[in-house]
Amino acid sequence: MMSTRAYTRELVEFLAAFDRAPAEVFDRARYFLLDYLGVAMRGSLAESSASIYKMIERIGASGSSTIIGTGMRTSPGYAALANGAAAHAIELDDTHNAGSIHLGVVMFSTALALAEAMPDVTPEQFLIAVIAGYEAAARIAMAVQPKEHYLLGFHPTATCGVFGAAVTASKLLCLGAEQMLSAVGIAGSMAAGSLEFLREGAWTKRLHPGLAAHNGIQAAMLAADGFRGPSTILEGRDGFLAGYSRQPIPEQITDGLGESLEMMRTSVKPHACCRYMQGPIDAILELVRVHDIKPEQVLNLEVAVLEAGWTLVAEPRAQKYKPQSVVDAQFSMPFGAAIAVLHRCAGLSEFTAENAQANQVRHLMERVTLLKDTRLDRNFPKEWNARVTIFLNDGHQYEKFVQHPKGDPENPLSWEELVAKFKSLASNVIPLDRCDQIVAHVLHDNPALLPAMCSPTKNQELPT
Repeated sequence: MMSTRAYTRELVEFLAAFDRAPAEVFDRARYFLLDYLGVAMRGSLAESSASIYKMIERIGASGSSTIIGTGMRTSPGYAALANGAAAHAIELDDTHNAGSIHLGVVMFSTALALAEAMPDVTPEQFLIAVIAGYEAAARIAMAVQPKEHYLLGFHPTATCGVFGAAVTASKLLCLGAEQMLSAVGIAGSMAAGSLEFLREGAWTKRLHPGLAAHNGIQAAMLAADGFRGPSTILEGRDGFLAGYSRQPIPEQITDGLGESLEMMRTSVKPHACCRYMQGPIDAILELVRVHDIKPEQVLNLEVAVLEAGWTLVAEPRAQKYKPQSVVDAQFSMPFGAAIAVLHRCAGLSEFTAENAQANQVRHLMERVTLLKDTRLDRNFPKEWNARVTIFLNDGHQYEKFVQHPKGDPENPLSWEELVAKFKSLASNVIPLDRCDQIVAHVLHDNPALLPAMCSPTKNQELPT
């Protein structure tokens, strides 16, 4: 039996009235915006993105919102769909640890697509809308509990992200609390996102944040025009928490509301793979660099994996040790461990279909042992701890424990490091001087003008 407390209304009323934030939060919002733009531009070159662009061209959806990296324009909803999918394609978008959810790829896809079609949106209104969306989606993701949500086969970026998108869109459309309540209620019937893509390396996970952004915009627009959604969508008997988690914690939706903001607890990814692989890869990279470990010296590489991520990156064993595609590789801890040793890097150049088939990688993967360590899970999801031990042929062994993976709020990428990440991604689509202009614009000017700046000088050919 769910609580009779009106969690949905409490959250919505707070977010509807939310209109200011500390300077450090605005700074962090711009930080995540730059990160988003880089991954969205680079993701526009992905094969999966090309399919979406062709679909939008086929249906002839016209509008003033830019599909980042292409020069194409379409309606806000379809721009949000395309940009969200592109930005998630390369597995380098931000992650909220406690909710195990990618927030920026949903909220910025929503806000940029809408704001570009609404010339009167101010920079402060834009950022407030994004911050509010982060808050809603993160809290709902924490309430369903990531481990429980995964066990039922759901992807929180899609299922919880749509609520954040509805909030972000509602803020930009200047909806009142009752209208936003309906938008969130409508979004509850759009909350979908299956983990079945893991079985065969399918592309549907990449589509999830785009669908969440697209549906969130639709939910807010419907509410703006008087369509009514249930006001108890989160806590109701047949609501989201009851249907999407066996052990929800509804208090997570409102506890400490207003005391701090979940955007400040969000991480950036340095490695092009699943968030559950980031900490172990950090540990491996440090060990091989500090001790100058060569691949041929490795007898065994023992990697402890967080239990919540076990079914994502460790099982089924046959698939994780023999990835067939880039998606398989992005969710294979043995692959991530092997390339970290072989290449001393784990970026887009390493997570390739060619490496997935390479004999040297396959042979090293066979020396990777995955295990569960309950000690790592004691502080999860507040901390995403990792432990790696490398055993060498000569009898030496080296162990590394990581409490906060690189990119976490406690171990962040500096602005300089983030700018370097942005340029390494964006320069595949636009010239470096334009990259510098975008960095300056993100720091000081109106975000609504950015999508057009993130497209090639000439119309880009669709990738094939």
